[in-house]
Amino acid sequence: MPNWSDVLDEVNRSAQRHQRDLAGVFDTVRRRYLKKYFKKTGRNTIAYYSGWLTRSSIAGLEIRDEDKNAFMMAVHNMDRSKGLDLILHTPGGSISAAESIVTYLKSMFGDDIRAVVPQIAMSAGTMLACACKEIVMGKHSNLGPVDPQLNGLPAHGVITEFDTARREIAQDPSKLQVWQFILSKYTPSFLNQCQQAIMLSEQFVARELRANMFREDPRAAEKVQRIVAALTNYASNLTHDKHIHVDECKGMGLKVKDIEDDQEYQDLLLTIHHCYMHTLGNTRAFKIVENQLGVAFIKVVGEQSP
Repeated sequence: MPNWSDVLDEVNRSAQRHQRDLAGVFDTVRRRYLKKYFKKTGRNTIAYYSGWLTRSSIAGLEIRDEDKNAFMMAVHNMDRSKGLDLILHTPGGSISAAESIVTYLKSMFGDDIRAVVPQIAMSAGTMLACACKEIVMGKHSNLGPVDPQLNGLPAHGVITEFDTARREIAQDPSKLQVWQFILSKYTPSFLNQCQQAIMLSEQFVARELRANMFREDPRAAEKVQRIVAALTNYASNLTHDKHIHVDECKGMGLKVKDIEDDQEYQDLLLTIHHCYMHTLGNTRAFKIVENQLGVAFIKVVGEQSP
């Protein structure tokens, strides 16, 4: 299967030979390999790709409610008895939107959904993966902590700062003046929003892990508790963009299937990943939701985004 350079060479040669624009050729090449993936696995396939690695300043890169329309379009006309492989590459986004997308996909495919992570699925993307029956990852794949961000601030960090302030002021009232300035940027309602976001994300991950990945496991409660603790431990994860590698994912108890177990599958999946990354890096597209039937929802730079 073509590697990173081979894919780009294939696109450039085809564009020159047929005198077509790059965007159109990228579409053709991507869809050809998605069809091959479907033939290889026999499973419906939806690729969900965000271009945040190359266009971090664009609004709409994150998981949001608008994406539900894209998934509805992608699912239409699929043979739902074939299950679903959800290929994820995302920085995360809205917890509520992720929850809504999971609810919809499960109503279409039941519990027969696999998450496939060729490179990175962070935050709410990790939550989507945890709702699946297993996660397909390689040595180069990463999930991320499940720690909600509000207005660009980590909810856990805000609460930790409040707790530290309360403790230090109780021990030494003279520190009130210093902490008063620091904490003045927060409102009581914002603190409450942080607590609710943390509770919502933890409940979502625990509920979905119990409902699918560990549905028939007699030790489900123990395993789910361990995974939730690992993904939401702000003190040990330290940063929202921490990359959790495949061995760590296995170590916390997630059901992970290795991409490397099947060389043909690995080569095909990485070729698909290269196709999407080249598209996002060389065209105006910044988000793509696409299936093996060639149905695609593509957001491009310059579009009005709701």
